[in-house]
Parts: sequence; C-alpha cells; structure tokens
Amino acid sequence: MPSGGHSLRIGVNALYLIPGGVGGTEIFLRSLLAALAEIDDRNRYFVFTNLETGARLAPDRPNFRHLRQPVEARVRPWRILWEQTGLPLAAWRLRLDVLFNPGFTAPRLSPCPSLTVFHDLQHLRHPEYFRWFDRPAWRLLLRQAARCSAALVAVSEATRRDLLHYYPVPSSRVTVIPHGVDERLFDVAAERAGRRPEPWLVCVSTLHPHKNLLRLIEVFARLRRRRPELRLVLAGVRGFQTAAIEDRIGKLGLGRAVEITGWISREALYELYRRAHSCVYPSLFEGFGLPVLEAMAAGIPTACSAIDPLLEIARGWALTFDPLDEQQMEEALVRLLEDEALRRRLAEQGPVRARAFSWKAAAARYLELFHAVSGNRSETAARARRTLV
Repeated sequence: MPSGGHSLRIGVNALYLIPGGVGGTEIFLRSLLAALAEIDDRNRYFVFTNLETGARLAPDRPNFRHLRQPVEARVRPWRILWEQTGLPLAAWRLRLDVLFNPGFTAPRLSPCPSLTVFHDLQHLRHPEYFRWFDRPAWRLLLRQAARCSAALVAVSEATRRDLLHYYPVPSSRVTVIPHGVDERLFDVAAERAGRRPEPWLVCVSTLHPHKNLLRLIEVFARLRRRRPELRLVLAGVRGFQTAAIEDRIGKLGLGRAVEITGWISREALYELYRRAHSCVYPSLFEGFGLPVLEAMAAGIPTACSAIDPLLEIARGWALTFDPLDEQQMEEALVRLLEDEALRRRLAEQGPVRARAFSWKAAAARYLELFHAVSGNRSETAARARRTLV
C-alpha cells in the first residue's frame, strides 16, 4: 500500500451482490477484496452486504468487518432505497473516509467521498437488451452515481470512452483499472499440457440477449454435421434469454449435444476448463470480457468477438471474428478444432498474455485511489451533514 499518511476507514457497498445471480461483477468483487486483504493490513474495511450474501464475502482478516444490512437485493426497490438512505447513515456513524461502490450505483448523499466502478454502459449503448421497465432506473441511478462520485473507475478503455461520451464528467475523474485473473487458472493450464481434451466447446456466459448465444447455437448445429461427437457447454447465470435459447436448442435437435449448466462454482469451472477442447465467446457487447481472459489463462485455445474490450485483451492472442457474421464465427471455430499448430500456439501464448492482468496490481491501484479521494472528505462531509443530521 502507499507509504505515509493515515490509515483509512473504507466502506464497501456490496448491497447489489446476489450470489450466483450477477455474473462477472461477483467474481470481480470477491477477487478484488481477497487481493486487498493480501496487500493491505493497515486500513479498515467495512463490507456492507444484503441478506442473501453470506459473511464469507468479507476476507477473514482483522481489518475487515462484515456488516449485514436488513435488505434483500432481489427486492430491487427496497435495496435501492436502503442504499440511498440507510447506507449513508451507516457511513456517517462509522466515520468512513471513503465509500467504495463496486456495482455501478452509489448513494447521492454520502457523507464521505465515493469511488464508483462502471463495468459498462450497456443500458445507454444497447437499451434494446434491457426490459423496458428497468431502463428508467438504470438511467437515473447510473447518471447520479457518475455525477456524485469523487472518482470513477472504468474497467477498460472502451468503457472509459463511453463514460466520457454519455456523462458530463471531467476526464481527470475517470481512471481505467482492468480486472485481474485468477491465479489458479495458470495451474489449470499446466494440468492441461499433454492431456487429451474432451470434444467440448465451452462458452462461459450469462444467458442474456447481448451474449449472442442464439447465433452460436446455429453455428454449432452446422459444426455438428462435420463433428458429430462435438458438444457445447454453456456455463453461466440463466438470464433473460434462457427460454429462447432452450427453445432453439430443441428445434435444432441439439438437446443431447448442448448443456446449460447455470451458475457453477469456481472448482467446477476449473474442472470444465481442464477438460475443454476450445473456448468461444461470441458476445455483441462487453465492458471488459473476463471469460476470455480466464480461458486464455487456463491455456484453452479461444475464439471471441472482434469488439473493442475483447480486442484490448485478446488481439493477437486469440482468434477473433465479427459476431454478426455466422460464417466468420464458424470458420474461426473450424480452425480451433482442426489446426493443431494453431491450437498449440494459442495454448502456449494465452497464459503469457493473461499474466499481464493481476488482481494484486488492480488492488494496489484501487488502494491508491482510496487515498486520493479521501482528501475530499471534508468538503463532501460538509455538503452532506445538513441532510443526514
């Protein structure tokens, strides 16, 4: 952690987290808190959770404290109301120096400076992927968070560009901090070496419309005519498009060839990666693209969409294709399945690229920001105290 200066009292707003229900943002928060616990034994962390999240979210360290709040995240209006009222009061009572908001939203009247993470701005870039009754809340709450936070973190350069395009915030308030990668995946890569993979294409993805899984299933159906032993494993949260995906699988007669696992544990994911032949990620929109990075770290030959955030990670290290072009997608997957020299190169180079992404390095940068924004505490507290007292 940065040397000098006083220790901080840092609040962590984890009210949004529904275990097994929010996809990559859960992996992000659990990984980041674990990394912070490894590098920082000086500052005090107060982790605010909902009724669904267990105490294990907060690392078992003396400087981490779990504070369970009387709110269920699945009841979104109640969670938002508590975030805007109960959370600021708790922050004031605890005399927090910084409130860290890792899930897009932040209380408007925080008594201390807020640091808020924006994983993407999909609700503005592609509102068609959102249910109509969800859009107003997304627009209101994220704009409010962007305006009231002392600092914003974008998880990729593409997300930073979107923040500056859609919100009237100065560029100096936006910092890019890429995600890290699970170190266990490098062990998986070593375990894969010399092992014959199963004929499995793996796609780790929430089943939402923007993940482009209906196109993937159509392409997979054609691949099966060439490789009848091939299977497709879709591993991730059962999202808004689950019924449509299951219907397409049935109509194409792929019921025994496609497995939808739902959300799985990390241990189950490691085993899936040990056995997979190749990974595919056909998403139409991403803020970062953690599944691609994790597959590369595990030494799995990977093909993914040629969209900005994924290109930041995988250009030159994985095959890429136009996600709207089924022929390009199919050609990339055929190469992964049939070109052994290519497979060896991608399997060797993927972990090399992935080592450039570290949760400890990310945690160190967040820690620097906590110290930087805590300097705004006096001004922020004076503005909020009139409302909270």
